Amino acid sequence: MTMPSGIPVIETFLGFPSKNRKDVYKFLDPHLRDDESKGFSFPAQYMFKDVPAELEDNVDPVAIVVDNLDRFGIERGMISVGPGKDDAERAISEYPDRFIGSLAVDPNDGMDAVRAISAAHETYNIKAVTTFPAGAQVAINDKKYFPIYSKCCELGIPIFSCAGIPGPRVPMEPQRVEHIDEVCWFFPELTFVTRHGCEPWTDLAVKLMIKWPNLYYSTSAFAPKHYPKAILDYANTRGADKILYAGYFPAGLTYDRIWSEMPNVGFNDDVWPKFLRENALRVLKLDQ
Repeated sequence: MTMPSGIPVIETFLGFPSKNRKDVYKFLDPHLRDDESKGFSFPAQYMFKDVPAELEDNVDPVAIVVDNLDRFGIERGMISVGPGKDDAERAISEYPDRFIGSLAVDPNDGMDAVRAISAAHETYNIKAVTTFPAGAQVAINDKKYFPIYSKCCELGIPIFSCAGIPGPRVPMEPQRVEHIDEVCWFFPELTFVTRHGCEPWTDLAVKLMIKWPNLYYSTSAFAPKHYPKAILDYANTRGADKILYAGYFPAGLTYDRIWSEMPNVGFNDDVWPKFLRENALRVLKLDQ
């Protein structure tokens, strides 16, 4: 039950610190209506304590991230690439063995999103597509997503999608977990990985993972002491191959907090290597 040492971790949710965190979340501005949210530098900051500090002047964000990876035994981290992502582009160029590319897409972009996936796959060899349905206010099973899912199937890469009630104060409807059922049914070739907890529908998420072989859960945005019990129980029984580690640095959690709490997570001995590494290797096809 004790977390083993020496496992080279694969991180599936990683970003770079910025001088102004508010700029990172400008895409949410049209959907925020309450004054408090409009004043936040981080749209879900009411939910988190000890949020990583913003970047100081003359500090290299890539160096900060690499230092964190080294200190906490993280072999590789998945980052978002694409236009305007200068830090990510430099990180992949300078440290190709440490970073895995992914592309964040907005289904409202239509075929532009599909073309962006193709371009990122050719340019950066991205291993996944990511999306935030509540941020786009488009439901997981909406027809706007279907061209994106089709392209993921064509390229043989997974999609990582936020699911469950979102932290930012925007409507939750797009991320209702039951929407995933139709997507898995219509796209049996698609590998679908949930992000950000699936709460309060974690029991349903477990049922759907049992039902659909290509549905997975990642632990992003949750400090380890808050991992849902339904997910821990599932991992320790029939779901050891379905749960992937994901952090939330530097969006809302420090690695000091994550790894100080991680040893107390009650995974069985055989689950730890799968959770920290092997499942991500398989889902992202890094072992091929």
